[in-house]
Amino acid sequence: MTDLTDRDIVSLLNDPLQAERAAEELFKKFYSDVCYAVYRIIPDVARSEDIAQDVFLEVWRKRETLEIKTSVKAYLKRAGVNKALNYIRANKVKFEDDDSYEMQNLSIRDHADEVEVQDLQAIIDEAVESLPKKCRAVFSLSRFEELSYKEIAAKLEISVKTVENQIGKALKILRLAVENYK
Repeated sequence: MTDLTDRDIVSLLNDPLQAERAAEELFKKFYSDVCYAVYRIIPDVARSEDIAQDVFLEVWRKRETLEIKTSVKAYLKRAGVNKALNYIRANKVKFEDDDSYEMQNLSIRDHADEVEVQDLQAIIDEAVESLPKKCRAVFSLSRFEELSYKEIAAKLEISVKTVENQIGKALKILRLAVENYK
């Protein structure tokens, strides 16, 4: 399975004969990335590993209906971040019982901040989707796949200067999109 792309591996999750092997491949390839993404939010190694394992368990459960529109790595890291945030949110409820009014106010403010972050993320996602096809591809490889400009140029068979221009164009469009948000 080593010569298959990430998307090929995800599509093999639907094949009953290949599903277990495909899940194993995804786990081997991305487990440490997901752990690191979670650890940046919850700096507890054991808890981060548990949450990362939950991400892969969820992928296994949803394997037959799983649709990944971004890169597989970005999808799994985002799933890890979301699970970490859900974990934090679930554990804040316990604290609210102990500290009444002040904690409730903090929770309300946190929720308002979370809503703002979600709104802003929706604007950014929409702006990324509106980028011209070539520009979006270059931007996605840079920001979501974390490839260098040189790696992107080689992968897309374009010059590094073209990559720089496309990233600049994408950032300009994104800045304009979020400028109106505030």
